[in-house]
Amino acid sequence: MNKPVILCVDDEHFILDSLKRMLRREFGKAYQVELAESGGGALEIIHKCLEEDNEVVLVVSDYMMPRMKGDELLQKIHEICPKTIKIMLTGQADIEGMRNVVNYANLYRYLTKPWQIEDLRLTIREALNSYAQEQMLLDTNVRLQQANTDLEKLNQEQAYLIQSLQQAEDKYRRIFESALEGIFQSTPDGKYVSANPALARIYGYDSPEELIKSITNIEEELYVDLEQRKKFLDLMEENHEVAGFESQVYRKDGTIIWVSENARSVHDQEGNILYYQGFIEEITERKSAEAERQQFIEDMFEVNTNLEIALSDLESALNLEVELKNAYGRFVPQEFIQLLHKESILDVDIGNHVQQEMSILFSDIRDFTSLSEAMSPEDNFKFINAYLSRMELPIVENNGFIDKYIGDAIMAIFNGSADDAVQAAIAMLEELHSYNETRGRPGRPKLNIGIGINTGLMMIGTVGGKNRMDSTVISDAVNLASRLEGLTKNYKVPLLISEHTFLRLHHDSRYQIRIIDKVRVKGKSERVSVFEVFNADPEPIRIAKMRTKTIFEQGLTYYYLQSFRQAITYFEECIRICPEDKVAQIYFNQVVEYLYGKE
Repeated sequence: MNKPVILCVDDEHFILDSLKRMLRREFGKAYQVELAESGGGALEIIHKCLEEDNEVVLVVSDYMMPRMKGDELLQKIHEICPKTIKIMLTGQADIEGMRNVVNYANLYRYLTKPWQIEDLRLTIREALNSYAQEQMLLDTNVRLQQANTDLEKLNQEQAYLIQSLQQAEDKYRRIFESALEGIFQSTPDGKYVSANPALARIYGYDSPEELIKSITNIEEELYVDLEQRKKFLDLMEENHEVAGFESQVYRKDGTIIWVSENARSVHDQEGNILYYQGFIEEITERKSAEAERQQFIEDMFEVNTNLEIALSDLESALNLEVELKNAYGRFVPQEFIQLLHKESILDVDIGNHVQQEMSILFSDIRDFTSLSEAMSPEDNFKFINAYLSRMELPIVENNGFIDKYIGDAIMAIFNGSADDAVQAAIAMLEELHSYNETRGRPGRPKLNIGIGINTGLMMIGTVGGKNRMDSTVISDAVNLASRLEGLTKNYKVPLLISEHTFLRLHHDSRYQIRIIDKVRVKGKSERVSVFEVFNADPEPIRIAKMRTKTIFEQGLTYYYLQSFRQAITYFEECIRICPEDKVAQIYFNQVVEYLYGKE
């Protein structure tokens, strides 16, 4: 029997060669790897496979290719082979192209160039497992239902059915044994009929046989909360299936873990339940991350002492409602009140909140501590107020508002398009340039700032107690924006945005942008691409960076492929053309250290 096919499509030969070597090394025993350098060549291979009855399981395609882009190719493949899993590799895909491939080609996932080798390997393995498991469930159910129907037929039909079931069992046993998720069949009274090695590992047993022999009552011997097991059985009785059912269970050694369960019931012709079958996934790490996020939410509820003192003094001095409204408006932005759909601050109560997609901007002065130590407290306040007054206007003019001042740091929110946040950041850097023209004298050094921007779903509202409340924003997106601001120190650049912001830009052609890294977010397994926006760089540096953009990204691709000797030549060329390119210099130094540091 022919092997199922994995098809890779890219117009750059060295990328195809890298994919071929990785795929054949990792999956060559079970899958046939085919390569195409264009969309037309890929379609020819698809049709040839169909003619030869070869199953095309997975297509990995580049986005930017001549004559036929990746989104158009994947849509055509989806029309021919709708079950084929599609993965896109993209450096700078336009938003419309990404929207098309998600909506009309059932895109499984896209990976940003340059990709992490391990990220690509795990993505492909998960995609193949997903495909195999779905095929296994579909085919197994068909075979089992056919078996139940044909049990009462003639002996000849019974023999044929048994033979067919044996063939199906042989075909999918390898998939069953090698699946990453735990796969099981269990009786309604709590006994395991079958289990794969992954399920045994999750529960801490040495083999499926030991698991099946040891657990004779799932409810009493496995579940920490017996009510959860009863809830599971009730849902199966009512809906015949569950999805994402989370429970705490005991492992063999007595430790407690979290699992997520997807299961369905299998019935005979009379509607009686024969057994349950499904998948088990351990989610202990995800639950731990959720607990950390909850702790972050609780930390966000801390009282803002300065605002409390100011409001206390204000309330003791003013009795008229209109004066209180006007004074309070200086502490709570009117835009915040409007987001909560309230007329005034007097209508706002604890717990009022809304959830929507927004962009969040963090900025901070570099080396502020050393600057402030050279000033008196009075001079410190004058300096901070002069600086913050200049930074406020670009934010307001670009449809944003400042949620918090944290010393010299600014936290701003944009509930419109992501372009507003990026435009505001560029305007802030340009305003800083003007401000620095008045500085540079002894005692008034020029300032450098870092700005990080992220876009995502956020919950904004009020928190606090009976006598004190504050506005806050709660989301993982806030953490990532703050981390991006911190990364500007590492890369010595003033402005970084996340891939979430980049993909939501409506006018990305207005900006000079290049990808510079992929970082892992705390509590998440996936990496997030980081982009530098250098519109506000001095014109000679900006022009030089645009000239070296493609060279830099090729060097970054080789860097992530760990082809350091190729990468160093590209980074060296970037530095030759643009000696002020700090990011290229950082990567160049890292490659030199890796290649020659021990010599």
